[in-house]
Amino acid sequence: MKKLLINFALIVFVINLSHSQEWMTNLGIAQKLALVKNKMVLMVWEETTKYPYSVLVKDDKGRTLLIENLFEDETVSPLIWNNFVPVIVSEDQYADLFLEIKDKRRQSYIDKFNDDSIKIMDVNGNILNASDFSLDLPNITKLIETYALNTEFFTPELTGFHNEPTFYSAYYLASKYFDYALYARKEIRADVVQLANIYLTEAKILLEDSPSKDKETLMQRADLLKIQENLILERPKKVIRLLKKIDATNIDNNNKGLVAFLYFTAYSCKGDEKKAEAWKSKISSVNLKKAQLIINLNS
Repeated sequence: MKKLLINFALIVFVINLSHSQEWMTNLGIAQKLALVKNKMVLMVWEETTKYPYSVLVKDDKGRTLLIENLFEDETVSPLIWNNFVPVIVSEDQYADLFLEIKDKRRQSYIDKFNDDSIKIMDVNGNILNASDFSLDLPNITKLIETYALNTEFFTPELTGFHNEPTFYSAYYLASKYFDYALYARKEIRADVVQLANIYLTEAKILLEDSPSKDKETLMQRADLLKIQENLILERPKKVIRLLKKIDATNIDNNNKGLVAFLYFTAYSCKGDEKKAEAWKSKISSVNLKKAQLIINLNS
């Protein structure tokens, strides 16, 4: 009860702080606030704020304006707060934050983490716009249109992993990000998929360190979920190739439904109705609806 009261007081404090429109300076508190407000975190390194950081923004008349310094302009700050939880992170935290991603991320992700650009993160500190390396001036309006996700769709899974990182909490969050990618704007679909893959990789790492007796089954489930990304990214032929490489006799009974879903969806995306029909009866009604969303993406 005492912990709940402390957390409630902290949430009230940070919500009141957000009304001041000042950028936050504590990443942990910013992440907690983002979790409460179903928003992404907009993060920059403190060193970035020590020189004028020019950005573009559209006004209410549709005109694109040049803002000489993002961190001193009082008109842009409310716009950012309406869509993100902005935070300035001290360079003193760099070493600890880097250790969390060292040897776990692509070099392009590391480069984004290191540079002075704006980083859009989820509440667990993973970067969504890791592929954004435009040399143009940052456009705040476009940033909002593209990356200001309402995370309510997967808040329970974000909270679960945030509170207790386990194979299951990481796996379910990865799965939910894959689901969200089906509804995301096409220009960020691949970014959402990569965010899902971060948690899927984390799930496998956590599984290796767990005492679970079902490691082989769970690892197979994670591998099958990974194959799903190819459906979302409109590569059904690759899905079929990868599935055919798996020995059918080695598929655990608990994972056969996922295999059926992948086969049915891939064949349907290719327009092979005869082969798709052979798998349809083995799929749940929930997965049939998901399959239709994927088929629509691939049509």
